[in-house]
Order: sequence, then structure tokens, then C-alpha cells
Amino acid sequence: MFEAVEALLSEHAELERQMSDPATHADPARAKKVGRRYAELGAVVRTYRAWQQSGDDLEAARELELVEDAAELAAQRAELEERLQRLLVPRDPADDKDVILEVKGGEGGEESALFAGDLLRMYTRFAETKGWRVEIIDATESALGGYKSVTASVAAKGTPEPGQAPYALLKFEGGVHRVQRVPVTESQGRIHTSAAGVLVLPEAEDVDVQVNDADLRIDVFRSSGPGGQSVNTTDSAVRITHLPTGLVVSCQNEKSQLQNKEQALRILRSRLLEAAQAAADAEASDARRSQIRTVDRSERVRTYNFPENRVSDHRTGFKTYNLDAVMDGALDDVIGSLVDADLAERLETADGSRA
Repeated sequence: MFEAVEALLSEHAELERQMSDPATHADPARAKKVGRRYAELGAVVRTYRAWQQSGDDLEAARELELVEDAAELAAQRAELEERLQRLLVPRDPADDKDVILEVKGGEGGEESALFAGDLLRMYTRFAETKGWRVEIIDATESALGGYKSVTASVAAKGTPEPGQAPYALLKFEGGVHRVQRVPVTESQGRIHTSAAGVLVLPEAEDVDVQVNDADLRIDVFRSSGPGGQSVNTTDSAVRITHLPTGLVVSCQNEKSQLQNKEQALRILRSRLLEAAQAAADAEASDARRSQIRTVDRSERVRTYNFPENRVSDHRTGFKTYNLDAVMDGALDDVIGSLVDADLAERLETADGSRA
């Protein structure tokens, strides 16, 4: 079952050699890539060695007829075997990346914009529990303090454990989130339904996507706030059009035109990376159905029902009656149900391919 482990052990040893080579750290992009892969394989190596040791311990316990010890060691070995099997299942290559998170108000006017703000706060609080950094890249606020649209980066500090990077967990959040509650603008106390769209992109690095300046049309304009009110009197806002694909990205959150351009390029690279990965997925006829391909703003993924204090995820059937805690960032159980469902699908796919 673990035929691939020997090759991974060799790769881990080579990466360890590269980690000790000063030339690796002279190139920050290379050092980051090597560090991430080393951490990922480290979990495999540690688990494999523990599994091997458990086999030796189990054999010794049986030879000494230590029945209780043998039973406990057999259970531990089975757990290690299951964990190793999970670690060896092919992963989404973007799972170790940081995230560009976009939240947009949908149908529902001000209530939808307020809900978009609530979602951003929920993800920010969740990120804080993980020790991640959240940075607002661009935002268009509504009159009541919500967001018509907001884009943020979510980045890990250091090298996270496998499966714990921002994209590995937040990628399941893409889609339409529906809210049922009494809006602050409702004078009759009636429950309204509105929605906000969430898009989660793996943040591209320079080594992932090369953007040719000749392929860009850059326009500048004056930033504006809610209701068209002028924020400043200089042309600091930037709109970038990627001519080969027609993708358009604008950013006006920073005071400097140069800063807005840099932020817009971050978003553009991430969108181009997403498009490239989606195309690669579509071409692989035997590839499993991935989140990148199914992030569709028309797909309702979750409902937040305030009167019933209930959160329902429509993909897994998961329900929890602690909505207040969820909105305050307690997303581990909700996202955990999606991670488990995704793993089960990948295990089934892997088993089928081996058969």
C-alpha cells in the first residue's frame, strides 16, 4: 500500500540538503517553495517511521505474549496506517497557498451588503484563531457600513502544517451564502432572505503566473466612496485589463496609485492562476471534481438562519445550532465536515485508480 513512500523519503532527504544550502535561501521564492514541500513530506516521514516502529513493537509484544500490550499496539498501528494512507492521497497542488478572498453583496440591497460585511468579519475571526494575517486589498462600502464588494488577502505566518494553509481550508467557502433574518432596515419585523457571493482564489506567486506588461492596459481614475462621494482629488485608483483574456481588475483602496497597481496585479495573477487550473482540471477526464471548477456564484452552499440560530451546509448536510459562534469565527466544525467529505471522495478515487 505504501509503495510511494521510498521515493518520498528520498525526496525529503534531498529537500533537507537544499534547506541547509545557503544558495536556497538566497532566492526567497525558491526557499518558500522548498520549505513548504519539506514540511508536507515531513508529516509523511514522521508517520511512516512511527508506523514502522509500531510494527516492531507489536511483534515484540506478541513474542513475549503480552496480550494487553499487543492489543493496544495493534490499535495504534491501525491508526497510524490510516493516517499514512490519508497523507499519501494526492492533494490539491494549491493547498499550501495563501488566499485572495472576495465577498460581494448580492440580491437584497443594503441587507446583502451588511451580510457581506458579516461574512468578512467571520473569516477574519477564523483567520485569527489560525494565526493568519488578513489584509484588505480593495473595498467598496455601502451607505450603512456593509460592503458592496470587498477583497482581502489571507496569509499564513511561517510554514503551516499540511492541510492547514489558508487555501486548504477556505477553498470550500466559495459559492453563494444565504442569510435569513430580520434586516436592520425592516420596520415590520419580517424575516427577509438575501445572499452574498464568496470567491476563494489561491494567491499566485511570480513563479506561478508570468504577466507580460505588453498584455496589460492600465487606466487610472479617481477613487470614490459610498454614493459616489469623492475620496480624494488625485487619479490614484487603478483598473487593469488583461488583454489576452479580457479579465478586468480594479483597486482603489490605497492612497497611492503605485500601491493600487500592485494590489490589482496580485488579484489578477490569482485569477489567471485559477483560470489555468480550471482549464487543466477540465482537460483531465479522469480527474476528480475539484473545488476550483465548482466555485460558481450561482451555487448556494450554505444558509445562515438567525431566527433558528442554525447554520446549514447544503453540500454535506451538516447542521449546527450555534450560529452566533460561527459568525464569530468558530468555523472548524463546518469546514471540517467539508474537509472530511473531500477526503472521502479522494480516497474513493485513489482506491478506484488502484483497482
